[in-house]
Amino acid sequence: MWAYIFQRLLLMVPTLFGVITLTFVVTQFVPGGPVEQIVMALDNDGRVNADTTSGSFNYVGRKGVDDEQVRQLTASYGFDKPLFERYVDTVSRMVRFDLGYSYFRQQGVWELILSKLPVSISLGFWTFLLTYLVSVPLGITKAVRAGSRFDLITSLVVLIGYAIPSFVLGVVLIVLFGGGSFWDLFPLRGLVSDDWARLGPLDRVLDYLWHVTLPVVAMVVSSFAIKTMLTKNSFLEEIRRQYVLTARAKGLSERQVLWKHVLRNAVIPLVTGFPAAFIAAFFTGSILIESLFSLDGLGLLSFESINTRDYPVVLGTLYLFTLIGLLTKLIGDLGYVLVDPRIKFTAQEH
Repeated sequence: MWAYIFQRLLLMVPTLFGVITLTFVVTQFVPGGPVEQIVMALDNDGRVNADTTSGSFNYVGRKGVDDEQVRQLTASYGFDKPLFERYVDTVSRMVRFDLGYSYFRQQGVWELILSKLPVSISLGFWTFLLTYLVSVPLGITKAVRAGSRFDLITSLVVLIGYAIPSFVLGVVLIVLFGGGSFWDLFPLRGLVSDDWARLGPLDRVLDYLWHVTLPVVAMVVSSFAIKTMLTKNSFLEEIRRQYVLTARAKGLSERQVLWKHVLRNAVIPLVTGFPAAFIAAFFTGSILIESLFSLDGLGLLSFESINTRDYPVVLGTLYLFTLIGLLTKLIGDLGYVLVDPRIKFTAQEH
């Protein structure tokens, strides 16, 4: 087991190296780099007309920007160095987990990531937790009652939810419950109110849940269908196996058969999808939702950094996402052993 884990950790190195290399090459040849962004934002006095908190710029035209200023900007960002030298410097920093300094936000990349992390953790935690807490019991119930009216109605409901993109559902929720055209029941900005620090403990919890309700609902609904149908189909396949008939013949109750025998084997496909669900919930799935509900998290940070060509932030967040994804995949593979002792990992397996 330990040899397998060590081998998997070693295999992460070339993957991370490949991600860094590909991202670095792409960023070097994408038009409208950071120097061009600054030049576009310079005013007559040589000051940058930019919002450093959001990374956005107000275009005011190129007024009095000479070649010397452009050369100074190029040198300040290190773009005057040869391409290979910049690449080696980037790789050496990433190996030391030095993610660098943002071009436009006046902060280190690690500091930026840590400041945005609470929002992404909040959305991801509730999305991940609620998806599995609802989908797994619902899938089991649908398997037990396969072909019933309950099964047909719930299948129709979850498939409709799956067909609606989370961003579109978010817009609908805002129109209905966020003061758009009908009821003004939920706030549309931030995770807590401005006076949150002055609230009591219970009021703080309620205020937080009040703010997070709409974005979490928008993210969760579209995630139900896959997990629910996967759980249902997995349980149906196991229920039809010979060992279930044997357990019933021995006089075991239906509850004992279902939870002690079927569940352990049926849960394996769910463990398979655990890493992808984790990454989608915590990182990739929240970009549009964060933008729609004005939540300043990692997804929005990555999106804005790409738009403004803030390369250290782009490289740093992608590097971090890839590393977390690889570690989560490893944890998911090791989870197989917990649910199925028949699975044995060796150092030769991949």
